Amino acid sequence: MKTPKPDKCFTIGYGNSSIDLFITVLIKTGIEILIDVRSIPYSRFNPDFRREPVEKFLSGHGIEYRFLGNKIGGRQTDPGLLFPDGSANYQKIQETEKFLSGINEVLAIISGGKSVALMCAENEPERCHRFTLISPVLQERGVFVIHIRPDGRLQANEDLEREMVRRLFDTSQARLTGPVDLIAEMYKRVGQQKGPRNF
Repeated sequence: MKTPKPDKCFTIGYGNSSIDLFITVLIKTGIEILIDVRSIPYSRFNPDFRREPVEKFLSGHGIEYRFLGNKIGGRQTDPGLLFPDGSANYQKIQETEKFLSGINEVLAIISGGKSVALMCAENEPERCHRFTLISPVLQERGVFVIHIRPDGRLQANEDLEREMVRRLFDTSQARLTGPVDLIAEMYKRVGQQKGPRNF
């Protein structure tokens, strides 16, 4: 009896990529449904990635477009979901009914058996809410999350978590000071970082 394959979900950012190169990467990876997780699905700097053109380009290559940025986007206006400096409090967002509803929609799409990718603007997943806000929740629900890096390389979310822990913490010191959930601490720290953020 074969063991069922785990559910999986890719993530990708377009950055300054051309739409042709972006779609080539999607096709090469076998993506059938692209879920747009930008809060505002428009790009001032890369007009091909505004909602209507990108949906049309994808459709022309047999890739279905879905928009869920209104539920699992990272941009927030509710003061109760923000830190005092105005940045989004991802831990609180993850507990909201709206966010969990969006996650359930993603899970339902994944369970349909097609290859799915979450799309945002930022090239590097570790600088984007698709890593900090969405990926850990999907992972907790049993989804194997894989990031498509700007160079086309595939990186498992668990590997990126370990990489970020090594970047941010002296793990030898952590062992001396007792048990610490470094992955949870890493997500907290990355989520609160200031600077350019894509949602």
